[in-house]
Amino acid sequence: MREIVLDTETTGLDALRGDRLVEVGCVEIFNRMPTGQTFHRHINPQRQVNPEAVAVHGLTDEFLADKPLFAEVVEDFLAFIGDAPLVIHNASFDISFINAELDRIKRVAIPRERLVDTLLLARRKHPGVSNRLDDLCSRYAIDNSHRTKHGALLDAELLAEVYVDLIGARQSQLILAAEAEEIRVGTTGDMPRRQRPVPLAARVTDAEREAHRAFIATLGEKAIWNEFQSPQAST
Repeated sequence: MREIVLDTETTGLDALRGDRLVEVGCVEIFNRMPTGQTFHRHINPQRQVNPEAVAVHGLTDEFLADKPLFAEVVEDFLAFIGDAPLVIHNASFDISFINAELDRIKRVAIPRERLVDTLLLARRKHPGVSNRLDDLCSRYAIDNSHRTKHGALLDAELLAEVYVDLIGARQSQLILAAEAEEIRVGTTGDMPRRQRPVPLAARVTDAEREAHRAFIATLGEKAIWNEFQSPQAST
């Protein structure tokens, strides 16, 4: 199953009061494994970035001044996410900004039914404790030492790792790998084929066997076929 892990950075905290997107980062995962395919854009918000937001993500007005508008990257963004579920930490925040941008250019909003909110998943699994992305990275021993500031693509990459642990997919992968390794013990490398407890019934009739033998006989004694027959088959 294809899923998209997504994160955004913004000019502030309230999309309803005019705060805008400044960065979008997406990571593609397939069957809970990152594929290496990503989407990343910085966006000119056409308004000033709040100083508090700059302190979080470091994206200044000067840096964003020559970046494309959301309308200029929306086609690439929508093509990348397709119709896949969107895995987002605190999904209501990010989707409110994305849908506000889509509304400004008269595009259809992304329905909330597509969202997988990892913050809600974490609160159910780890109630009564902080479940920020940094906390989850620490809890699942995911290295986030290079996260000195928030960044949409970096945070999406970290969240992809957290998500796999949060839903127990990594444990399942490890169990399957361990079982495969146990099967290999005592062999020369390839996994042995499992034998059916009851052999399948033959699908070739006696009449078909006789017809085949009669056809082989017409090929003559020097036919290359004879080099591959077992002694029993030639009798």
